[in-house]
Amino acid sequence: MYWRPRNPNRSTDRPGPRRLPRRLVQLYAGLVLYGITMALFVRAELGVIPWDVLHQGLSRQLGVSMGTVVIAVSLLLLLLWIPLRERPGIGTVSNAVVVGLVLDATLAVLPPVESLPLRVLFVLAGVLLNAVATAAYIGVHLGPGPRDGLMTGLVRRTGGSVLIVRTSIEVTVVLAGWLLGGTVGLATVLYALAIGPLVQVLMPRMSVQLGR
Repeated sequence: MYWRPRNPNRSTDRPGPRRLPRRLVQLYAGLVLYGITMALFVRAELGVIPWDVLHQGLSRQLGVSMGTVVIAVSLLLLLLWIPLRERPGIGTVSNAVVVGLVLDATLAVLPPVESLPLRVLFVLAGVLLNAVATAAYIGVHLGPGPRDGLMTGLVRRTGGSVLIVRTSIEVTVVLAGWLLGGTVGLATVLYALAIGPLVQVLMPRMSVQLGR
């Protein structure tokens, strides 16, 4: 999940105590939905989202669940926040744990599918619902996810553009994951091309106005 805060000097956790219950509900609903959509891509077997290529490859090499790898990688990335001087929020910690748990739980109840039309439907639903989940999670302003913070921290420290830094990170994790046995396919490409525009359209509808 990538985001770019409108004002990096503004606290993500302070304002709007009356809106906090709504923000928490939206946060966890978004994270749960995000984990479910990750499972849809896995079961479709047409390629997973960029970071999940790495997660899947590590899962296959280490013999542990993919959700466990998601949590472990998230915690390792948080260590990289220290030199980057990024600040975690409740959304950061929640992202690091909830998404991986939901991914494993969904894979446990969602069986593999053989029908190609159903697999394509899984991918299309995964892209759309992942965009909803991303907009919901970002829109509550409760802290970036571990992968988001790595990107924004590197942008700030290096002075590079969001596009270049994000692309460099994603190309690196996709290549590493592919070498480890992760699945790269048409769904990976579709996600990479579609997720940004979809989130851009959904964000105004999902963003919580903190000052009101």
